[in-house]
Amino acid sequence: HTPNFDRMAGNALCRQIDWQDNEEHLAAWREGRTGFPWIDAIMTQLRQWGWMHHLARHSVACFLTRGDLYISWERGKEVFEELLIDQDHYLNAANWMWLSASAFFNQYFRVYSPIGFGRKYDPDGKYIRKFLPVLKDMPSKYIYEPWTAPLEVQRRAGCIIGKDYPRPIVDHATASKACIARMGAAYKANRPVGGDDNSGGSDEEKEATAQAGSKRGGSSSKAGGAKPAGGRGRKGAGAGAGAATSKK
Repeated sequence: HTPNFDRMAGNALCRQIDWQDNEEHLAAWREGRTGFPWIDAIMTQLRQWGWMHHLARHSVACFLTRGDLYISWERGKEVFEELLIDQDHYLNAANWMWLSASAFFNQYFRVYSPIGFGRKYDPDGKYIRKFLPVLKDMPSKYIYEPWTAPLEVQRRAGCIIGKDYPRPIVDHATASKACIARMGAAYKANRPVGGDDNSGGSDEEKEATAQAGSKRGGSSSKAGGAKPAGGRGRKGAGAGAGAATSKK
């Protein structure tokens, strides 16, 4: 039994991380208007169906926490607990700790790309077109980053970025780098007894891994780990666990 397992404070298993409060970013994530179609499609499916694939859970959990927004896993846990139908309270907490690299998984520098990860498995963006019909006519070349489409392409697709669909709320390359740096500082301040954080190498090796993945725009390791939380009824969610992709 671990007291306070479902929260950061007073939880002996959970790293104490200086997450930031940003209600505007939290609301954009929850409501599927971050400006990243892969993230927004997943959160739209969650609101409409009460379910999404476990790797989709990985993506949005990483994006909210250590990947881009640096918002506490506890806030994401609350949203999943409210909306997911296949959830269990304590599995939800465990999986959010895992995906935020607060416990169980320590390679915080392996970050899911909100652009490259979905594109790897669905290059034409069929999933995005289904859940974000405003983007249904966007060419596949731009479906994962429509803000890069020339204005004329946006007009032909019937979707002007900044008007019909939001611009990204953060720059992923910049935000991810900042998150990795803050996670590194938090890890140094919260080293386990003996000083071994089991995080997979020196700081230089971590940065090299992150940069290598960034250049590829895809996976810096296999995306794996735990399956989505089981159980039925409205009691917690599974962000799932595992490795990740790096920045685009």
